[in-house]
Amino acid sequence: GFQRTGDSFWAAADQMTRGFIIGATAGRTTLTGEGLQHADGHSPLLAATNPAVIHYDPAYGYEIAHIVRRGLEHMYGTGDEDHNVMYYVTVYNEPYQQPAEPEGVDVEGILKGIYLLKPAENEGPRAQLLASGVAVPWALEAQKLLAADWGVSADVWSVTSWVELRRDGLAAEKDAFLNPGDGTRTPFVAQQLAGSTGPVVAVSDFSADLPDKIRQFVPNEFASLGADSFGFSDTRAGARRHFKIDSHSMVVRALEMLAKRGEVDWRAPGEAIEKYALKDVTAGTSGNAGGDA
Repeated sequence: GFQRTGDSFWAAADQMTRGFIIGATAGRTTLTGEGLQHADGHSPLLAATNPAVIHYDPAYGYEIAHIVRRGLEHMYGTGDEDHNVMYYVTVYNEPYQQPAEPEGVDVEGILKGIYLLKPAENEGPRAQLLASGVAVPWALEAQKLLAADWGVSADVWSVTSWVELRRDGLAAEKDAFLNPGDGTRTPFVAQQLAGSTGPVVAVSDFSADLPDKIRQFVPNEFASLGADSFGFSDTRAGARRHFKIDSHSMVVRALEMLAKRGEVDWRAPGEAIEKYALKDVTAGTSGNAGGDA
């Protein structure tokens, strides 16, 4: 992670290095048995401080394929852009099912940082689930639970880059600052979420500071779930339940926000905490498909 190598990448940036950086031990909960020095919950945050590093947190192989192609074009193409960049791609250390690329997938969304992965299929109070990397399957599970157990209609978005979404948002703010009266460019994340109603629950396998990077550019009520502080467990699922970033935690957080809006029964969040044994770290299930850490 960048907590060990960050200075070297700053030196590489000074030397106009180009290439791909593969974060194969990414995330705070995917290598829980390896010791806390591998419980990496903050490398994307450190990478974001380096202007030569472009960070992606993809969930699926087809996303990586588009990102790598774009990286090669960026570094060695003829476009009018700075070619001296490094693409940092976090790929984790956990096996899970890789789906085929959806027909007509939003390639622009993949490359710019966010696209709609799976819209809700039921009617009901609305919520938006934003997840990156290894957390995307948890969001898909949360979508099913919200629909089946609580009648909530939740869309799932794959956030391939919280960092690039923030950079785009800051660039839009700077453009408006320097060109008053010329109209403002809407940040890409706000464009993508336009018309998507309901509270946003954003989750990753990193610190909550990472999804929180886009909070100011999203008009919806926003909650970040993250793997903060120390945590240790014999299984990935146990670690994710400890940090409250697993599928059931996403469900409860969405219900809490909807209850405050009066869109679900005020008792629903408490009932969900009991139903899913949310306070029991041994009751988590997110990640068991990949085996013990």
